[in-house]
Amino acid sequence: MTSVDEPRTAGGVRLGIDAGVATLTIDRPEARNAIGFATITELRTALDEVETSDAAVLVLRGSGDRAFVSGGDLKELSAVRTHDAAVDMARDMRRVLDRLASLPLPVVAALNGHALGGGAEVAIAADVRIAADDVKIGFNQVTLGIMPAWGGIERLAQVIGRGRALLAVTTGDLHSAEQAHALGLVDLVVPRADFEADVAALAGRLAALAPGATRSIKSVLLAAEPTVHPATEDHATRVFAELWNGDAHWDAVARLEQRRAAH
Repeated sequence: MTSVDEPRTAGGVRLGIDAGVATLTIDRPEARNAIGFATITELRTALDEVETSDAAVLVLRGSGDRAFVSGGDLKELSAVRTHDAAVDMARDMRRVLDRLASLPLPVVAALNGHALGGGAEVAIAADVRIAADDVKIGFNQVTLGIMPAWGGIERLAQVIGRGRALLAVTTGDLHSAEQAHALGLVDLVVPRADFEADVAALAGRLAALAPGATRSIKSVLLAAEPTVHPATEDHATRVFAELWNGDAHWDAVARLEQRRAAH
């Protein structure tokens, strides 16, 4: 299957497939590429299309050069005010990222900008992360009185180890690209000026392998080290929902909105 980028949709998800390379872009610059409800639905549909295509590799990125994904869209998600609704919200996006993590072809997260909070969870669901040298990445949900609930804690522990994962999530520290590389959170760091060319070159190398090679290799890796953790879904989404509906979360959201309004 070969296609060109489709027009921008309500959720800001664009998919293009060309010469074995699928490129999935979250194009919501007005919201720093944040994830809204329509985005979740459109990502699910796009991943279905990628899986059934002849693509050998998927490149996942945000639009522009400021943000990869800035997390969930608080303007939309703030409407969620009950425990059950918070569980449903977290579970829906968690399952989309589970799908991303278990795709039968390699997934490259191209960190064209900062990956914060839920954006870091999107990045860690990929197989490989390549970052421009001026970006930051951090699981900083704790600054809003909540925690990662999209499978990010489990996948982060797999990638960088339990202790480092605990520190990353509980401190909410933002890591420079080089710091993230030292932690093993980012696999490749390239100069900003070379970023687009280097991402294209990496994707092209993977797509140029023998037909079916990337999917065969990915299948063995998934068998050796599963990237989806269904046993923790109920607990993770439930404790997230408890935090989401707590006073500490809404107080932190109010302070954030005040800071944004002041600027």
